[in-house]
Amino acid sequence: MTGSFRPAEITQDLLPHTPWDDPALSRMPGMRPVAGPWIVVDEAYAAQMAERERLMAAMPDAILAETPGAGPAMEELRRIVLASLPDGFVRAGGTVTCPDGRQVSEEGPPFAVLNALVQEDLLLLDRRDDEHVLIAGLLCFPAHWTLAQKIGRPLGRIHRPIPVYDDALALRVQRLFDRAPPGRAMWRANVLPHDDAVLHRPRLEGDPRPHSRPPCYLRSERQTILRLPETGAVLFAVHTWIVPVERLTEDQRARCPVL
Repeated sequence: MTGSFRPAEITQDLLPHTPWDDPALSRMPGMRPVAGPWIVVDEAYAAQMAERERLMAAMPDAILAETPGAGPAMEELRRIVLASLPDGFVRAGGTVTCPDGRQVSEEGPPFAVLNALVQEDLLLLDRRDDEHVLIAGLLCFPAHWTLAQKIGRPLGRIHRPIPVYDDALALRVQRLFDRAPPGRAMWRANVLPHDDAVLHRPRLEGDPRPHSRPPCYLRSERQTILRLPETGAVLFAVHTWIVPVERLTEDQRARCPVL
């Protein structure tokens, strides 16, 4: 990391979904249609946006990447996000007033603008030969992976370190991306145990995972896919919750498979 930068610990007050109770959300590559806005604003918005700003200033090369030719999809994504901002955002005269009171210009490099607006990490994939390839990414909050090792790689190679990601699962995921309808967002969610509430958790392939011990926090990613109608690229957006175990409901603690 650059200089004296230290990731902040940021938590939400509750976990609004329980993927372990819905096989269509928890199994790969199960998905549900998004009800309401696909962009989520929660109680950690101001803190997460401040962390995104710090990461952009401290280590832009770690959180941003694009391949040659990705520009049109990135520009289309900027337009779609601006048009999809939910209640709490106000657009006027080329400026967006955010729920935390910040004012953000709509002009500038697409991912720099989007990083200042939404909590979601944004990954763009495009069909190249037999698979979708990661062509651009804005990744502030990785959960044990790095953008540098995934950019320009196809889906199968991106998921290679995951033991359950066999050829059959790879084919189902590829079919999901192929069949994603333009303009209709779909989502799933995962759940991971964490010892702390740090959102920026990069890890290189081959590096050992942290030792397992009773977690103090539950991390859950709402993973949304959305096909862009003009370029045909597919957005994979990730909104991250980290909730202290003590704030989970009694039923959530009893049923969660990683506690």
